[in-house]
Amino acid sequence: MPVTEYANSPAAPTAGTTGQQGTDERNRRLARAGVARAEHLLRRYYRLSSPQESFELLRDASQRFNLKLHTLADAAVRLPVPEATAPRWVARRPRGGPPPVPALELDGAPPTDCGAVLDAALHGTLRITDTGMGNVQLVENRLLRMVRHTGLNQRFTDYFAFVDSGTTSCAQAAEEVRQVTVKDVGSSDVFDEPTRHTILQAGSRACHSVPLVSPGGAVIGMVSAHHERPLHELAPQRLAALERLGGEVGRWLVWHHNTVVVDALNHLHVRAVHRH
Repeated sequence: MPVTEYANSPAAPTAGTTGQQGTDERNRRLARAGVARAEHLLRRYYRLSSPQESFELLRDASQRFNLKLHTLADAAVRLPVPEATAPRWVARRPRGGPPPVPALELDGAPPTDCGAVLDAALHGTLRITDTGMGNVQLVENRLLRMVRHTGLNQRFTDYFAFVDSGTTSCAQAAEEVRQVTVKDVGSSDVFDEPTRHTILQAGSRACHSVPLVSPGGAVIGMVSAHHERPLHELAPQRLAALERLGGEVGRWLVWHHNTVVVDALNHLHVRAVHRH
């Protein structure tokens, strides 16, 4: 499966704005950009009559297969477009059930439910690290996009809705494909000052980031735990448990892309070809 690896590509708030307004405008711009690229690709490739027709094809497929619209849009842009005469977007391939995720507690949720797996990944990480604050991000459009969080205030979640620079522990962990611990947010040189202030005001004094890694070694997501007090080094057994969790969830996400997301793209292709 082609996986877009995380890369530094800083994007500043919209020119002429400051504070929350700038953050809000940046988030709207980045959230819209991925879907807009997919709409443009579909319109051009399938010779659709309008952006609305492209959007409706994306929306129909995302709803039918219980996917976030931005997840499907990202896959459409990243995977090569099919031949016009092809019966499906992605050629049929051997497939099986979801890989096991014994590090997670799904509490009866289907092992095919992406939301349940991401929730369990977050809560599993918080359980291992003994805290109640954290978030999950997935790589989309060469950014880390926050998709789950708990215990963190809105100022924090708005500021880190999209991470596109190296001034965070999650960005460092993604770039270096390793777990990163920030023992003391107040004194660490990982952060620039706006980032440090935003983390501190949320009540986080330390954090630990765990990459979600594909079998091929690409970072496809990140789960981070935040702590109310400065941290010491995590014990080796905790680091090993987090490593297992990151690998299991990474494998599961690859399976989900190769099955559910691919099925949604194939459905979209058929609808687009036979739309008239």
